[in-house]
Amino acid sequence: MILADKIIRLRKRNGWSQEELAEKMNVSRQSVSKWESAQSVPDLARILQLSAIFGVTTDYLLKDELEAEVPSPDCPDSSEVRHVSLEEANAYLAVRKLSAKQIAFATFLCSLSPVCLFLLIGASEDGLWNISENFAVAVGMCAMFLFAGAAAVIYIYMGFRNSPYSHISQNAYELDYGVTGMVGERQKAYRNTYVKSFVIGIFAVSVSPIPVFLALMSENTFLCTAMLSLMTAIAGAGAALIINAGIRWSSFRKFLSEGCCVPAPQEEKKPSSKAAFRKLYWLTATAAYFIWSVAGNAWETSWVIWPAAALVFAAAECVYALLAKKTE
Repeated sequence: MILADKIIRLRKRNGWSQEELAEKMNVSRQSVSKWESAQSVPDLARILQLSAIFGVTTDYLLKDELEAEVPSPDCPDSSEVRHVSLEEANAYLAVRKLSAKQIAFATFLCSLSPVCLFLLIGASEDGLWNISENFAVAVGMCAMFLFAGAAAVIYIYMGFRNSPYSHISQNAYELDYGVTGMVGERQKAYRNTYVKSFVIGIFAVSVSPIPVFLALMSENTFLCTAMLSLMTAIAGAGAALIINAGIRWSSFRKFLSEGCCVPAPQEEKKPSSKAAFRKLYWLTATAAYFIWSVAGNAWETSWVIWPAAALVFAAAECVYALLAKKTE
């Protein structure tokens, strides 16, 4: 295992993938993979070849202990890179697991934020609960901002919880002995849950408009707004599943990605910017709703902005969860 970890460390220090090292060694990528997973050990000729390629002594490769090696000139000075111990890796994965749940819940809150407004406007239009349209809009808007504000607080709080591990988020680290194996085992155990969550989430977002289409067959305004609320809840739940699974999965990939770990640029985007984007998104939707409603006196039709905004928001969250390598 010591030799396997040394090969991984040296390969990453030089910024090589397994395929690139295999090409330089004139062996298959599977051979390199077996060396790094300790399934096999290079013979003496390969040890000499590794020593020449990496620029280290054979003693360093063969000694049954980890010691400092001369870094490749293409990689940063080891003094600039922090080492991640097994304990720190476990702590990071635990924090990311909590973050995944909290961020998914905050996203669900954002999706639910207009539900109260939908239901109150529908009740006002059908003369239910004896409430006026102005009351419905006022109370619904207050509820929407409360939900959005609570979600923003969660996003920012989780950003602070993750800040002690910024060097991991920015790939400015090296792994100590045993970390890669531990993370690989945990990723393997989580794989089935990740796939199921992702498939169910995509399905939920895809079928979420069905209740609205069914409600269109009725002329009951409250029923339409109730189905609209159900649609946003289903889409939000689907997006939350995808985000939760995506964050957990990306936390494993942080330790298993190929290439040399180097410090990220200082201008890296701060986690709080994502919370600001979500808040701005709903504020913009609210402004569009009022402009259309007041300027065009279209209170009876302007409500369609909310289902459209909810669907676009859920889709944006899904795309972000798929493409982003770093989340809050």
